[in-house]
Amino acid sequence: DARRSLHLRLGLPFDRPLLRIANSLDLSIKSRSSNLSTRKAGSSLLKDVHIGIPGSGVSGGSVSLVQGSYEYYHYLQDGFDDSGWGCAYRSLQTIISWFRLQHYSSVDVPSHREIQQSLVDIGDKDPAFIGSREWIGAIELSFVLDKLLGVSCKVINVRSGSELPEKCRELALHFETQGTPIMIGGGVLAYTLLGVDYNEATGECAFLILDPHYTGSDDVKKIVNGGWCGWKKSVDSKGKSFFLQDKFYNLLLPQRPNMV
Repeated sequence: DARRSLHLRLGLPFDRPLLRIANSLDLSIKSRSSNLSTRKAGSSLLKDVHIGIPGSGVSGGSVSLVQGSYEYYHYLQDGFDDSGWGCAYRSLQTIISWFRLQHYSSVDVPSHREIQQSLVDIGDKDPAFIGSREWIGAIELSFVLDKLLGVSCKVINVRSGSELPEKCRELALHFETQGTPIMIGGGVLAYTLLGVDYNEATGECAFLILDPHYTGSDDVKKIVNGGWCGWKKSVDSKGKSFFLQDKFYNLLLPQRPNMV
């Protein structure tokens, strides 16, 4: 109530936790590297790897991006081998890091096992699921976000990857109003969506994809040059489709909490 009163007096929005202890300035001397975040173990995670990447190539488009900072989670981090099955877990970790870095939650980013435990606790999975290499999708991610953070989610379903461009207007609105990262799941692949570039007049669009399937070192130049974080069109200039045409897709749109 005290924070809400101060927000009112200062003309601050009521859906941003701006006056919490977690928002205090850190005046300690530390590394000048602005795109690194520190884990509990002391090693670092890359932050905001999309900043400064080349444009999408959409002519006359309007760019709508994630608001605020996130950490890049991908295959094989922390010495944990999840190659081939853990992409949705990594996308979820990136999403939860966004809520932490925007100070909506102080919950630690969960491990794969902790994510699995959450799904068992709510009765969505059997106990044998813990420690397995089973895939999860958008619906499971929404359950974990609700349980661990109290965050609600909107889910968009499309019948084929070819239909994703039809959702660009809705996705642009999400980034402009909610600003949270989105998880896209289709077939056995999951990606984190950080923004869209959309020309409303022509319908041309591109998707800013953060790819959790990356297995290399946390080197921004290597990640961007390799296309692991970059703009993807549904069909590129060579006629190759980025999204699978014969698979349905679920898009998980976490909603920004209405709190101070």
